[in-house]
Amino acid sequence: MTKEVGLSHVTVEFGDYTAVDDAHLTIAGGEFFSFLGPSGCGKTTILRCISGFQEPSYGKLLIGGRDMRGIGPNKRPTALIFQNLALFPLMSVAENIAFPLEVRGVGKKERRRRADELLELIALPGQGDKRVDALSGGQKQRVAIARALAVEPDILLLDEPLSALDLKLRQHMRTELRAIQKQVGLTFIYITHDQGEALTMSDRVAVMSRGKIQQVADPATVYNAPATGFVASFVGENNMFEGRIAAPAGPDGTAEVDLGLGARVRVQAAPGLGAGEAVQVFVRPEALEPGGTAPNRLTARLEKVEFEGAMRHLLLRAADGTALRVSQVNTGGDAGPGPDAPVELGFAPAQAIALPPSELARAG
Repeated sequence: MTKEVGLSHVTVEFGDYTAVDDAHLTIAGGEFFSFLGPSGCGKTTILRCISGFQEPSYGKLLIGGRDMRGIGPNKRPTALIFQNLALFPLMSVAENIAFPLEVRGVGKKERRRRADELLELIALPGQGDKRVDALSGGQKQRVAIARALAVEPDILLLDEPLSALDLKLRQHMRTELRAIQKQVGLTFIYITHDQGEALTMSDRVAVMSRGKIQQVADPATVYNAPATGFVASFVGENNMFEGRIAAPAGPDGTAEVDLGLGARVRVQAAPGLGAGEAVQVFVRPEALEPGGTAPNRLTARLEKVEFEGAMRHLLLRAADGTALRVSQVNTGGDAGPGPDAPVELGFAPAQAIALPPSELARAG
């Protein structure tokens, strides 16, 4: 059974700067776990702590229940795939894969046997004698994975490995990476700023901001029930309204919120919000429906329509100036209302959430 990884109140400081602030979680053996967040949020620093290239300033890093303090990268049951892959251009594919085994003194015949075995695993059989520069971007990615697996680690660490690939290849490699992880049964710990990667591949996701872990949950929970305003605004698109609790949540978990738009709506609410408290209400663009019969209603004026092939995005403005976005599947039918037309929008209580005011993710 592959080993679990535990972060016990891990803090990493560089002088006056805190890169990781009291990170506390457990990653189960065999889990595909992603750290998601913008650049500079601390996710790569956590990966460096797990790999042994960075010691925590405070707290403990445990692998299989063993404290890793003082244990170097070469003594840990981990393998790391770097963002730039770091393949050797003057070596063949098989030599690249077998290089870690050569460093460990494994004989040439056994190295080649293991390389061929891993080439089968990554769906590149018979490609061992090729030069690395003869491979496509996706094939190079798979070779880097095979090289990391050659030493039979318990935990594979991946630092934004798909960032240099084009969109279609990234989407293809998500599927391949997840399939390889399931086949080998290892713990994969993945670092990314790409929400699509994290949501598509992961068993669970930790969303980070400014060194702090904001939420740890499965992808559906992170998307549908964000714990903070940062998570709501960073993971996917969201419409945000400012309002106040008019009536606290009842047994069904929904509260009545005054949006200050001449509209009171009933939405899911974070625990403990009392009457009169300021809140941020988040509604996904796909949850807002022009017309319809949903109980929550508000009116906005259409400014323009963005056509994106499979989707149409309506950009609207509420009476108080709040910008709204509505996403619709393109069915090839009526183009809908024209510019400056008033549009009545509806959404269900289960499709919106009220949270205490907090930092939001920056656009871009």
